[in-house]
Amino acid sequence: MVTTVIDSNVLIALWNPDEAMNSAAEAAVESAYTTGKLIVPAPVVAELMAGSGRTEEFVDSFLRDTGIVVEWHVQERIWRAAGRAFQSYAHRRRRDGGSYPRRILADFVIGAFAHENGYHLLTLDQTVYRTAFPKLKLLTVA
Repeated sequence: MVTTVIDSNVLIALWNPDEAMNSAAEAAVESAYTTGKLIVPAPVVAELMAGSGRTEEFVDSFLRDTGIVVEWHVQERIWRAAGRAFQSYAHRRRRDGGSYPRRILADFVIGAFAHENGYHLLTLDQTVYRTAFPKLKLLTVA
């Protein structure tokens, strides 16, 4: 049985009826569901609530109805791994004159959460995770 962390961008694509990735996101989530447990760490919930027209109640209801578990507690080891990965990213970005895309800390917390727990990560944006957590098992939306 595999536990899969779902990145915010996959759920956002799933909810957007005009999004080109909608069907692919739905298929990827369903595929991950057939192999085991689906989970999101707290930062994903916070990011999902930030979308226009999305209420806390909508997000909570969706997660509850789909059986996606929210992990509200993020341990120290995960925060530290996220901090190290974010530090490394910031160093590379400064060194290369800002040529790397701008990232937020939540991306690194989500990646560290999956990596440190030995989970898979389903995301639309593999680049940041592949660089920051090279041993993390990434699942794609095709």
